[in-house]
Amino acid sequence: MKQEQRNRKAQFASWLGIIGNLLLAIIKGIVGWVSGSRALIADAVHSASDVISSVTVLAGIRAANKPPDKEHPYGHGKAESIAAIIVSILLILVGVEIAWSSLQVFWGDTPQAPTGIALIAVVISIICKEFMYQYKYRLGKRINSPALMADAWHHRSDVLSSIGVFFGVAGAIIGDQIGYGQLVYLDPLAGIIVALFIMRIGYQMVRESIHMVLENVLDEEESKRFTVTTENVPGVLQVDDLRARSHGQYVVVDLKISVDAALNVEKGHHISKQVKQALMTEHDDVSDVLVHINPYSGNKGMLSE
Repeated sequence: MKQEQRNRKAQFASWLGIIGNLLLAIIKGIVGWVSGSRALIADAVHSASDVISSVTVLAGIRAANKPPDKEHPYGHGKAESIAAIIVSILLILVGVEIAWSSLQVFWGDTPQAPTGIALIAVVISIICKEFMYQYKYRLGKRINSPALMADAWHHRSDVLSSIGVFFGVAGAIIGDQIGYGQLVYLDPLAGIIVALFIMRIGYQMVRESIHMVLENVLDEEESKRFTVTTENVPGVLQVDDLRARSHGQYVVVDLKISVDAALNVEKGHHISKQVKQALMTEHDDVSDVLVHINPYSGNKGMLSE
């Protein structure tokens, strides 16, 4: 996928999330206040935090697509991973806030059961957020965007949140109708359970994002496709060593190849240029290639450096 097209799709997905989350936050906040559902109000706060996360992702995507400069010769690809870390931390903080607000209910007076309108708002939220999750997650995987996938999981956490709210609100309403007042605590209890799910997802995402920022080296199986491409370039007699490392959504490849020892410098340089061109043409995720030329000795692992 071309960079311009990738950027356009990613930004559209971010704007979709911003507008959708803003509308859901307003709807759930108003309905939560009218119906008296603490869990729905907490869920509205969660949706509002999604607006912040989507704005962060949008900023990260725009920064990541800036061309390389003197200070950043490999480009700004890590900006997306940094945005993903920020989103993940926001997710954890949202979980803590939801858990705290729900716990406070148990220390106060017995709350009133929410009204039935809260259930309608919850169902609408589940449908909308699941759609946004599916769209962003699949697009994020297709264009290799860690920030977009982190934002998608933020939407999925909202789905889990809303499902928990649904059962909590429904249980509280049923308990009120059958005269079993203790069931009213299902509403804040659902908020606590949902908060734990949210914090767990946030922790997993921040771990993965930090791993990407640290430029992890792709394993042998993941790098095999680059080796195959290099071996198919005319003049390459052997791939001595190949290391591919992540740089945000991009991959930087460093490799050593062996060519005929009788070739002059100009011909060897021409082969290295062909290798770089082949890797960057055939693999959209490769942003830069550094090629080291060795004279072919016939024994892999015992080569001139």
